Amino acid sequence: MTSTHAFWLAGRQATGETTFDVTSPWDGRLVGKVSVPTEAQVEEAVAAAYAVRDEFAAAPAHVRAAALDHVSKRLAERTEEIAQLISAENGKPVKWARGEVGRAVSVFRFAAEEARRFNGGEAQRLDTDLGGQGRLALTRRFPKGVVLGIAPFNFPLNLCAHKVAPAIAAGVPIILKPAPATPLSGLILGDLLAETGLPAGSWSILPVSNDRMPALVQDERLPVISFTGSEKVGYAIMDSVPRKHCTLELGGNGAAVVLADYASDEDLDWAANRIATFSNYQGGQSCISVQRVIADASVYDRLLPRIVAAVEAQVTGDPSDDATDVGPLVSEDAARRVESWVDEAVGAGAKLLTGGKRDGASYAPTVLTEVPADVTLSCEEVFGPVLTVQKADGEAEAFAAVNDSKYGLQAGVFTHDVQVAFRAHRALEVGGVVIGDVPSYRADQMPYGGAKQSGVGREGVRFAMDDYTYERVLVLTGLAL
Repeated sequence: MTSTHAFWLAGRQATGETTFDVTSPWDGRLVGKVSVPTEAQVEEAVAAAYAVRDEFAAAPAHVRAAALDHVSKRLAERTEEIAQLISAENGKPVKWARGEVGRAVSVFRFAAEEARRFNGGEAQRLDTDLGGQGRLALTRRFPKGVVLGIAPFNFPLNLCAHKVAPAIAAGVPIILKPAPATPLSGLILGDLLAETGLPAGSWSILPVSNDRMPALVQDERLPVISFTGSEKVGYAIMDSVPRKHCTLELGGNGAAVVLADYASDEDLDWAANRIATFSNYQGGQSCISVQRVIADASVYDRLLPRIVAAVEAQVTGDPSDDATDVGPLVSEDAARRVESWVDEAVGAGAKLLTGGKRDGASYAPTVLTEVPADVTLSCEEVFGPVLTVQKADGEAEAFAAVNDSKYGLQAGVFTHDVQVAFRAHRALEVGGVVIGDVPSYRADQMPYGGAKQSGVGREGVRFAMDDYTYERVLVLTGLAL
């Protein structure tokens, strides 16, 4: 019999009046039942977070750091259990789920380190002008207020960690809303945080439905919103609360550029295997998965068959099997959408080289060429295991093709030329440029976010802490400097 999972209200477990089922996208089995907070319980969580904000901001750094270290340690200890849970509720192959747990371990460790050194204060002497004689400015950072963190389904543990850990490190209370499809991984963080001595109210994890979000978004006691998800929803949130601080990590259609100097057999094998792996990992359900390959004309004909072969070598199937590379999408509706986009592209003249088949919530790893520029697959984020390959005549044309998108999250450039690397960094309108690899690389301590319609602000532990806080200056007078 499947147990009902409680939610976390101001640091304690609680149950509501109703539940909802979490099912596996692979085989439809019941993974767990989740209790839903009532309106009164949501109000209690928000009120508690608002009430504790000054106390939590003043909590000693060692208290916050110790709590974060504890969560990091406990995640590591429970890696296999949590990885199996992620795989069950998300459909992610278990080997990728283990990697996600490992990343969350690092996020909380990084946050503990940042908590110990954050906000030490920066001194600036003001006697550089006569009117500032005897004066010293000390700048420190203070919370903007309680954070509402809204996490997506594709990395159901690590992207919850990216909301929660920086908030705790900075002494900022947080209300976390995990994705309805994958709440169990987020609720695990509650299990571990409850083992710490953090103040009641400093964190809550509330698995409320999406249709209840507008009230939370509008609540004036929650002045900071950190959202990861779709472009449509993210900008709707921002438009609805123009005076709130919003961090939005939205979509992308990641491009991998393979330039003329990346021409040896070893180079092309590496590029093809990396592209195949990271166009299909997480079922392609990653904002920085490879969706577009832009290959220089001089290497295109040798690269393309390598990519197709590497994609066809991806092992699809049961996500609980260690051998599986590609599992199902999060739902059958998601797979149907991907299917419709590929069918539209093929109907408009695109050539399907492999894949293009759906089985329930699973969609076969797919490669297309000659995709018309005006079809949905060319313009939007597919969020599925689908890859398009196109030819470019030279570096300038390749970089222009990367920029010919409303998105700008990350790009990968396969080159050995350091001068090209710096030109790419200047030319590409993205939040991150990865040289010698796919755009799918993300280190959890680095600034992460996009340009154009890929979002606003930056994640990454220290950078999220900056986003959650603001500078306040203290001027000391009458000093003998």
